[in-house]
Amino acid sequence: MTTTPPDTDASAVLTRVAEALRRVLDDCPPDPGTVTMETLFVEDLDLESIDLVTLTGELRTHYGEHVDFPAYFASLDIGEIAGLTVGHLVHHIVDRLG
Repeated sequence: MTTTPPDTDASAVLTRVAEALRRVLDDCPPDPGTVTMETLFVEDLDLESIDLVTLTGELRTHYGEHVDFPAYFASLDIGEIAGLTVGHLVHHIVDRLG
């Protein structure tokens, strides 16, 4: 039986993203357990573009250059960014680490 290393497991990445969001949104952080794969960055968390930049900086400290966050966000159009879920980002991270 093969086990997935924790850093490439979607639930571990979701936990890491939720922790980073709490640091980025320290003035009004989401309640623990409320960030799910379906959570929308813009609509549910009211993230602005500067918050996304800060979030990717937080995540880069853990994942390093293995995940090219600026390229990922640059590949999205405005509609995709508006509808971006935590799950989209989690899957992107898992795909890049796998």
